[in-house]
Amino acid sequence: MFVGAVASDAVSRVAIVIVSGATNGIASFGFALIGTMALATMLDPATAVVFMIVPILAVNVSLVRDLSRRELRSCSRRFWPVIAAALVGTIAGMAVLDSVPQAPLRLGLGVLTLGFVSTAQRRVPLPGISETGTRDVAKTRLGMAGVGAVSGVVFGGTNVGVQLIAYLRSFDLSHGLFVGVVALVFLGLNGIRVAIAGAFGLYPNPILAAASAVAVIPAVAGVAIGKRLRAGIDERFRRALVLGLLTVVGLRLLTGGLGVT
Repeated sequence: MFVGAVASDAVSRVAIVIVSGATNGIASFGFALIGTMALATMLDPATAVVFMIVPILAVNVSLVRDLSRRELRSCSRRFWPVIAAALVGTIAGMAVLDSVPQAPLRLGLGVLTLGFVSTAQRRVPLPGISETGTRDVAKTRLGMAGVGAVSGVVFGGTNVGVQLIAYLRSFDLSHGLFVGVVALVFLGLNGIRVAIAGAFGLYPNPILAAASAVAVIPAVAGVAIGKRLRAGIDERFRRALVLGLLTVVGLRLLTGGLGVT
């Protein structure tokens, strides 16, 4: 009976990673958010965050390859304050990850998830950076550092990087360059997170670390599947699919954090 429960748990994790990867392949975003939040409904949230670090790294590697060397150098020079500050913030976020109680962390993850849904939906317009009068300030080196530091803390502790994605989107980059820049930023963040997770002892046992590494296979496979399906799915349905999944997951996290069954 114990073996069957373990096998069922493993199958569920693989299914979550594949679905998250496929969703990312279809919509070009959502892997880290959907995967982490879905796993957090069945695992200790801190464990879910750590488990997803290596698969997120693998997914971003494939996206960075689409950038030329010239684009890589240009993006690195332009966005280095964001990347540097986000690295520091990420370490700080991971440092406190293991000490946060499960219920408040689940509740916080649920709020972040539903917050992202509310800002990503297009039916009810919400004020953006340009409408608050802070757009130009946020693009100075000091502003970049501030955004990077705060975003890094949140990302380090939750795998939620949507606030950083929204910030980078405000630079009006082409779609291809935007995807590449996002991948470059998160590749750097997740690269250091693998080492920091080991140094901080965030992997509770070698089995979880090995499972995280193995999860790279279904993650990459899911993205490939999603890319194949993308051509036959219109943009409106893609967004509805991602936001619908996130709404369900966010509500489950909220009820779990509040102790509602």
